[in-house]
Formats: sequence, C-alpha cells, structure tokens
Amino acid sequence: MARGVRLVQKVSATRAFARVAPHVVPALDRTVHRLTRGKVLLSARMLPGLVLRVPGARTGRPRTTPLACMPEDEAEGRWILVGSNFGRTGHPAWTANLLARPDEAVINWRGRDIPVRAALLEGEERARVWEAALAFWPPYAAYQKRVEREIRLFRLERR
Repeated sequence: MARGVRLVQKVSATRAFARVAPHVVPALDRTVHRLTRGKVLLSARMLPGLVLRVPGARTGRPRTTPLACMPEDEAEGRWILVGSNFGRTGHPAWTANLLARPDEAVINWRGRDIPVRAALLEGEERARVWEAALAFWPPYAAYQKRVEREIRLFRLERR
C-alpha cells in the first residue's frame, strides 16, 4: 500500500478529522463536481466516489451528497455505501433518505447519471460486506468503535 494512502487512513481515523471533514470534504466535492460537469470528484482521488441524489425523507426535495463508495460489481451496476458519518454519533441524513425512498435514487458515477435501487444490508450479508469494507478502507473500524449505533451499509443496484 502506498505510503500516502496509509497516512490518509491514519488521519481519517482521528476524532479531529471527524469534526472537520463532514463540513469541508462534501463542500469541496460538490463544488469541483459541479465545475467539472461531473467529471472530477476530489475525494475519489483516494477512494472511489459517487454523487448520490435522492429525495429527502421528509421534504421530498432532491438532496445531493458526494460519497465514498465501494464498487461491488461495476459491470453489473452494484456499489456499496457505508453510512459511517466519519465516526460521528448519528446516522448520516442520506441514509434516512435511502430508507424512505430506495427506488428514487440516482448516482453520478464517473460523470454518468445512473438510476439505482438501494437496499439496507442486514444479518450475514451485512457481516460479509462489512468485512470487505474494512479490508477496503480500514478506518471504518475506528469509526465503528467510536459509536454505539451499527453503521448502515447499503447496496445500490442499477435499475
């Protein structure tokens, strides 16, 4: 593993990062994504990333969130999203939106809009995917240790 990646993983597992990153990383990602017409997502330089667009659970208004993702089977159109919220106490808002409107999500993946269906993973399937997520990005383990809630995992599948 590249030295730079290990450094980023160490930094991203800290509480200080969890306090700052939720305010800085998505704002930078949204701006760069918009300016490059969906071609560049800064955080995707470290981890694969997509932009999730889903109606809000309560308002129904479109919500756009840049997120790291774990491509599960790109050819078949499947991605895993980890609702880590950088190891902060509550579930991220986008997870409630997916729970409320699983068939209304669209992702922007590498500049292309793709309608997807979201499924919350549970039980043995969640456990298997969680292990894969930890191998993919080890800081998820530090995030889980800091919170009492179970971090939500979603599988997105192309509609």
